[in-house]
Amino acid sequence: MRSIIVESRRKSKATLEKAWPGARIVDVTSKATDVFVQFSPFYPHGDIPIPFSGDTTAMSAEGIWQGLKVFANSDVCFNSFENRTMKNIKRTVKRFGPPLGHRKGITGTELLNYAEARREIYLPVYRWVLHHKTATLLTLLRETPGDLVLLDYETNCDVNNLRKPLSHAGLIKAYLEDKYPGC
Repeated sequence: MRSIIVESRRKSKATLEKAWPGARIVDVTSKATDVFVQFSPFYPHGDIPIPFSGDTTAMSAEGIWQGLKVFANSDVCFNSFENRTMKNIKRTVKRFGPPLGHRKGITGTELLNYAEARREIYLPVYRWVLHHKTATLLTLLRETPGDLVLLDYETNCDVNNLRKPLSHAGLIKAYLEDKYPGC
């Protein structure tokens, strides 16, 4: 039976090849040098619907995640939604103060806590990207014979583990296995 494995992009090629002999290794981060960079949440696909925001769209999944994040000194950031560069998207505590939550829509009054935002914003947005923007790439991965290793900077595949950022490679794996959270 074929396996899909999530590994750290920080591991060396030799280490990965030794651990997974014969597997196809695919970098799905913003540093990928091939078409699979399109799996990066930072990739500017464009026209991605912002949850709870009517017809308003953004360039990237990460732009939505960061743009709806509310800090003590900063509210919704429209620049994050419009970022096409895959750079300078993250908004930090150091610059904006403590995070208060994620705004439920660009004009919403409700703030979602981290767990709620992960389930109501990030998961649906990334699933939408997989379904509408990367379907051809998903087909290529499905047709890959043998084991498949997906590289990501984060390796937390447990949606309920809030101590670590969620791995989008883990979400790709779940999608390919018809186990995407909330399905």
